Amino acid sequence: MSDEPTVEETPEEEANRLVAIRRGKLDGLIEDGRDPFPVGLPAPTDTAADLHATHGDLEAGEETGVPARVGGRIMNVRSFGKLRFAVLQDPTGSIQLFVAKAAMSEDDFARFDALDHGDLIVADGEVMTTKKGELSLKVTSFELAAKSLRPLPDKWHGLQDKQTRFRKRYLDLIVNDDARRIAVARARIVAALRRAYADEGYLEVETPMLQVQPGGAIARPFVTHHNALDLDMYLRIAPELYLKRLIVGGLDRVFEVNRNFRNEGIDQTHNPEFTMLEAYAAWYDAEDVMGMCERAVAVVATDVLGTTTIEFGDQSIELTAPWPRRPMADLVSEAVGEEVSATTPLDRMEALAERHGIEPKPGWGSGKLLTELFEELVEPDLVGPVFVIDYPIETSPLARVHREKEGVTERFELFIAGWEIANGFTELNDPIDQRRRFEAQAAARDLGDDEAHVIDEDYLLALEHGMPPTGGIGIGVDRLVMLLTNTTSIREVVLFPHLRPE
Repeated sequence: MSDEPTVEETPEEEANRLVAIRRGKLDGLIEDGRDPFPVGLPAPTDTAADLHATHGDLEAGEETGVPARVGGRIMNVRSFGKLRFAVLQDPTGSIQLFVAKAAMSEDDFARFDALDHGDLIVADGEVMTTKKGELSLKVTSFELAAKSLRPLPDKWHGLQDKQTRFRKRYLDLIVNDDARRIAVARARIVAALRRAYADEGYLEVETPMLQVQPGGAIARPFVTHHNALDLDMYLRIAPELYLKRLIVGGLDRVFEVNRNFRNEGIDQTHNPEFTMLEAYAAWYDAEDVMGMCERAVAVVATDVLGTTTIEFGDQSIELTAPWPRRPMADLVSEAVGEEVSATTPLDRMEALAERHGIEPKPGWGSGKLLTELFEELVEPDLVGPVFVIDYPIETSPLARVHREKEGVTERFELFIAGWEIANGFTELNDPIDQRRRFEAQAAARDLGDDEAHVIDEDYLLALEHGMPPTGGIGIGVDRLVMLLTNTTSIREVVLFPHLRPE
């Protein structure tokens, strides 16, 4: 049956016609007693990458006689008389199949000709190179592993529409080498990050995803209802308060890699569902945590990229420690051309904010305005890596007050390429001060700030039993993956990002 249209078709009509042709082939296989979706086939013993690594230096026209069995998806077939050249793609790459009518039965050769772009097969043969030097498998037999009933996008042009790529990630992975590269790199980055913390004595734990009240960050939560308990619950915005309960309980170093959920906007660096590593260590302070962060990021970069020098856009960024520490107030002062801090009089800070296009809101103090100015004027230009330190008390409800500086906490954020990659601090372990901070946040909530932290009485009770001096950090895994894969959109590094329904 010809795949060529007889009249001009719409894209939908063409797709329906091609599906009908493939369904006809499916019916033909069944009529011939062949299962188009068999089980129990011999598994592939070789991958495309294995064959290229082992036999990549063969001379042109060489036949090795070495047997191999590969499995994957047919991506392209070219016909030359009694020869067929096909590209088989597996998870490691691609290998050419050399199919000669003389090397197999007439029935098998006809079955090969009936294959469609996208069909999955297992092929046996011998390793060889063509006269042009192309490493190939000279096929002696093959079996259909799964019939593809829908045509794939063109391999060379790929999926042009980003929305389609993200909605149908399975197609994106089939035809887009970069999508597969990022997916594999992400897995390696997460594994390396886990090892970096485990190797320094941190215990990996799991804490609740459903919480009675949200906490551990300043963000708007997703709300759900537990029918059996008749109780409103929240998808967690952060695991922080549960991890610190474990520090109280005597687990001195803990970390978790998992999802957080924040009912907020979607943009190039934000997705409502995202992955974080959070880690806490007793007897650490912010400086210790920054040192651990430097080591961990360097370990991950070296493991995944083989170097601590990364290329991002047109920038070359060196991740070798130590990284600079810059107080927020110093950076903002440089940006506005006058000295300001978290204790600058409020009327002066309000005027300064308005001058730079920031509209102060009720309840905002000087510390909040300092943070807003930083985010507007400084943050986008921080190539880094740089630790911005000394965050205002007003915007850091869970961090310890600075031992020496007024109005600020021992909190830092790591910036690389203009993005916040991590946030950490010397933890506040004074339950009385923590209650005051929670109450200030509650007052802000009463004034309309629906992202303000709620009062967590159970966490306060835990603190009253005594928590040792502790340092903690949260590392944005998605952004770290973006950085190390030279990717500018979070939707490229999350396999199934959130999109509006079609």
